Amino acid sequence: MNWLNKMERKFGRYAIPNLMNYIIALYVTGFVLNMSNPDFYDRFLSLDASAVLRGQIWRVLTFIIQPPSNSIIWVFFALMLYHFIGNQLEMTWGTFRFNVYFFSGVIFHVIAAIITYVLTGIVLPMGTGYLNLSLFLVFAALYPDKQFYIYFILPVKVKWLAWLDGILFMYTILQAFLPIYGGNPYYGIYYKANALAAFVSLLNFLIFFLSSRNVKPYTPKQMKRRMDYQKNVRQAQRQAQTYAGGAKHRCAVCGRTELDDPNLEFRYCSKCRGNYEYCQEHLFTHIHVE
Repeated sequence: MNWLNKMERKFGRYAIPNLMNYIIALYVTGFVLNMSNPDFYDRFLSLDASAVLRGQIWRVLTFIIQPPSNSIIWVFFALMLYHFIGNQLEMTWGTFRFNVYFFSGVIFHVIAAIITYVLTGIVLPMGTGYLNLSLFLVFAALYPDKQFYIYFILPVKVKWLAWLDGILFMYTILQAFLPIYGGNPYYGIYYKANALAAFVSLLNFLIFFLSSRNVKPYTPKQMKRRMDYQKNVRQAQRQAQTYAGGAKHRCAVCGRTELDDPNLEFRYCSKCRGNYEYCQEHLFTHIHVE
């Protein structure tokens, strides 16, 4: 995914580390707010497209605060799951790509809500519940044989739970086209909002899965090694500022930098002892430094 690599080189320093921790803090805040003032979210923070177009721009971000449930038990277990999956994906993808995935999902929600309102005049109140469910699909695609314990007892592989998750997505989307339960128009809007949120979240998943299908998962020991490696990379990048001409990257084999060719990509080799950086032509052909 060359365009994403270019974006990471240019904007990667702006990515938010441990993003899911902050998102969970927002959910906790939203849960407390719902308990103390149940109407506040709908009146001032929800993704109301008509209000956004009237100038209440903050709603394109504040709607994220809606918790996954109003039950403290379900919120507790859901946030534990979100924390585990979110941080695992950030370790696998890297901070920048995980940021792009989450915020692109948020942008898809906002665009879909506004387009729906402009075309139909219907306000669809969407949250990020299905975006988080799509994170589970990504996790399952990368770690299909990872086991979760249902009720802390029954071991089930993630790939089977992902099939159930996918069925839920498809049923939610289909439900928008089924007859309205009891003829109540509120249910019709509710179903359509869920269907649209499920659709854009699934679209976000498909885009990133197809573009990142070659990403390899990591064991806990490998992830610790990768975190240490990334720390060394950041230190080496700070040292690289002293390179002649202001270059940040230099190939240890050919000596070329991004100033010689802006299309060159550089990576550090995790098998070499020390901080050795190589261009794309020598990353897999160099002799490892022992």
